[in-house]
Amino acid sequence: MRIVFQVTPGTEAPAEMNFHFPEHRALCMAENATHNLHNILTLRGALVRDPRAWSRYLDEAIGLFGAGSDVAFASHHWPTWGTDNVVRYLAEQRDLYAYLHDQTLRMLNSGMTGAEIAERIELPPALRDAWHAQGYYGSVSHNVKAIYQRYMGWFDGNPATLWAPPAGGRGHPLRRGDRRAGGRAGQARRYADAGDLRFAAELLNHAVFADPHDGAARDALAGVYERLGHGAENATWRGFYLTGAQELRHGVKPPPIPDLVGGMADALTVEQLFDSLAIRVDGPRAAAASFVIDWRFADGGGTVRLALSHGALIPTPNPRDGGADLTLTLTKAQLLGIVTGRGPGDARLDGDPQALTTLMSLLEPPDHAFPIVTP
Repeated sequence: MRIVFQVTPGTEAPAEMNFHFPEHRALCMAENATHNLHNILTLRGALVRDPRAWSRYLDEAIGLFGAGSDVAFASHHWPTWGTDNVVRYLAEQRDLYAYLHDQTLRMLNSGMTGAEIAERIELPPALRDAWHAQGYYGSVSHNVKAIYQRYMGWFDGNPATLWAPPAGGRGHPLRRGDRRAGGRAGQARRYADAGDLRFAAELLNHAVFADPHDGAARDALAGVYERLGHGAENATWRGFYLTGAQELRHGVKPPPIPDLVGGMADALTVEQLFDSLAIRVDGPRAAAASFVIDWRFADGGGTVRLALSHGALIPTPNPRDGGADLTLTLTKAQLLGIVTGRGPGDARLDGDPQALTTLMSLLEPPDHAFPIVTP
């Protein structure tokens, strides 16, 4: 029996593959496409999976096997019959993982933590209503937190969580039965005076987030952070504590971000430049829009197709068919000009230029000066 393997590392498992049986027009998707939202991070514990790679291997599977398959099945669940149904099913699964990945990074770059993103994010209507994209196994909430963890780790940047006392630890004041009267700010001062700076920071952090205009709480928390910073042997801890204190006392000081045209941006690959666009797409606004743009690189970069599908920007290298709304013939330098907002320059545009206008209108710039220790 002839089998064509598609190797898909980093998706549902570190070593994973899909199987196509061309003589039988049958496609086995292993556990890469099942009739639910899978886990980006299993609750039993594991390495965080890569939803970006997951989505792109699904797109590759559509290109390799979609037209040659009458049925798709997997290691779990039931089959999907009919070529059109198979392609639609795989495309919606592809868009599901791409949307969660890209929107998590977009919201992360606006200053939200994993828990905040999990409370705010919503799937676009077409994916929300697709029965095979429901959270019967993975959930949007814990998958979003996993994606945040993949890129940012356990620390959310707030100094109060850097060295927080364990909730069940013997030294935690509530474990000791210490429930002193008074507001959180007043209690925190007493704990700080007694040298329990970690619990004082925890209490004051809650007070500041409950009322960011409480000047007394802000000043007290800044003082606690300064004491923790001055007492930290670790230089990075000291930097976080003292920067937190500075924000509480003086507000956010925007960092001097240089023009992206020079330096780092020039060194990015074409794939990375398209990635930078994907994580800036405002998913809720883009959910109802769709377009296909082919980018042909005159300087030897081949062709990349960008398709906006269910609020996610899907890149396909060297597409096998036509049908783009717009084809741009350009160089990498001209792509960089588009990414940085300078426009396409003298790139050649064939087709509907509105597709490019729509793309640019859906991009959200990252926030370089979001608060950390205040809401």
